Amino acid sequence: MLRENGIQKVKLFDADYDTLKALGKSGIQVMVGIPNDMLSTFASSSKAAEKWVSQNVSHHLTTNNVMIRYVAVGNEPFLATYNGTFLRTTYPALKNIQEALTKAGLRNQVKVTVPLNADVYESASTLPSGGDFRADIHDYMIPIVKLLSDNEAPFTINIYPFISLYIDPNFPVEYAFFDGGAAPLNDGGTSYYNMFDANHDTLVWALQKNGFANLPIIIGEIGWPTDGDRNANVDYAQRFNQGVMARITAGRGTPMRPGPIDAYLFSLIDEDDKSIQPGNFERHWGVFRFDGQPKYSLNLGGPTGALVPAKNVSYWEKKWCIMKPNARVDDTQLAASVSYACGRGDCTCLGYGTSCGGLDARGNISYAFNSYYQKNNQLDEACKFDGLGTITRADPTVGSCVFEIAIKPYYGGAMRVSISGLKTLVLGLCMFLLTGL
Repeated sequence: MLRENGIQKVKLFDADYDTLKALGKSGIQVMVGIPNDMLSTFASSSKAAEKWVSQNVSHHLTTNNVMIRYVAVGNEPFLATYNGTFLRTTYPALKNIQEALTKAGLRNQVKVTVPLNADVYESASTLPSGGDFRADIHDYMIPIVKLLSDNEAPFTINIYPFISLYIDPNFPVEYAFFDGGAAPLNDGGTSYYNMFDANHDTLVWALQKNGFANLPIIIGEIGWPTDGDRNANVDYAQRFNQGVMARITAGRGTPMRPGPIDAYLFSLIDEDDKSIQPGNFERHWGVFRFDGQPKYSLNLGGPTGALVPAKNVSYWEKKWCIMKPNARVDDTQLAASVSYACGRGDCTCLGYGTSCGGLDARGNISYAFNSYYQKNNQLDEACKFDGLGTITRADPTVGSCVFEIAIKPYYGGAMRVSISGLKTLVLGLCMFLLTGL
């Protein structure tokens, strides 16, 4: 599916062996990730870093012909909500991984980077030209940036206009889009017509002020979710992501960096087990649904100009679990049953402004029941709910609120991919680079 859609580069969040092996001989370049919870290990042990590089980079390069080009050390480790958990381990881990790559003879072939959230910089003036790294992490950022510069490695930043819209009810909606009609922001004669350009150039100013004006920048994540919030919908996602593609196809950057932009689109596919912090939309960033079917029209520059769906997907039977017609909505057991179903299924499509926001009480309960039922491969026991659930073959889908049917487990070679396993597999593929380097 990746190759059929013309995707040439992907970003992984970990170093899952089967995922990496599957990318061997594909011609797809890879950024492989080191999770935050491994930073302390590599920060304190150069031997551990060398072992990781040997097993997860060198091995795949030589044995499986995987085109690994970057190692992402951590993922947004300086995020403000982490309360400084990874402040003291990120740079030492980065340093040890870089030294391990150098020792393995890969310094020129594989580059290190640290994907960071856009909250690592700020502007006291609210203008891009006022940009600098956050005062509380400034002394942690400079060694990282210097190491990247010394090794000709890129600064990787995640920019999400959607998040700005989500956290600030007064944020101008049109300013989030590349084709928006919002009033431009004037910065000393330079006009910024969208949030991405302004945010990106705030980083450029921060780098410039600290002596790293020419450091390459990669957009590590950019995208728009399709559900889970009133501003997360198919129309907005299609508009934003096609705007990203139009910008990249034209080779047009930002006022401070007018050249082509390298950006990983987040994400390839929805993730029904992902944490819902900071919101329910977190499970709905995919350009494709959980089953590999496109959500909307999007030209990624592939041979057909349209998204190519996954092939040979096998679904379970066309049956669903719903609330029994004769069950009462005031049944004292319902609350616990729904809580159990949502806690182990996925109810992020329920709520104000979502695709299933128009359901009544019975519809909400049925949706929760079915989510749990499908996630458990349509086992009869997964539709009991103390006698409140029943299986039906009449599709309960209402308008845009789709009651899903799960896909069957896939057995390929020695690797078994279940529904949750498929999610794990594509986690590593959920970001793909839109331009070549």
